[in-house]
Amino acid sequence: MEKTFFIIKPDGVRRGLIGEVLKRIERRGFAIDKLEMRLASPELLREHYQELVNKPFFPELESYMTSGPLLIGVMSGNRVVSSWRTMMGATNPKDALPGTIRGDFGQAPGDDGGIFNVVHGSDSREAASREISLWFGKD
Repeated sequence: MEKTFFIIKPDGVRRGLIGEVLKRIERRGFAIDKLEMRLASPELLREHYQELVNKPFFPELESYMTSGPLLIGVMSGNRVVSSWRTMMGATNPKDALPGTIRGDFGQAPGDDGGIFNVVHGSDSREAASREISLWFGKD
């Protein structure tokens, strides 16, 4: 059984989308193994997004991800990593198809450049393992 890590980001929490996202996960047949509401520290985010820290947009990403509580979780199921990526939709909500989480609920960039795309999901089994350990510990 494959596992993946997911986040309902501050905009999703603020807009009351937790139930909708979790319902979609469960309707797809995936098990929700862990859930925790938390605030992200800048240090944790720098480790989580280590490949993006030196990108020019990282300060905005960090500000967005520390702007409020987020819900972190682990789900499991057959091919859950790739299925969750499909369910989320394209990173930029303007490119995400209707029926995906980002296509239905994400907000495209405004004049401030911010992308509010509601959710995060690990992009590989290796990333899922790393992110689960980072956010929940190694147990």
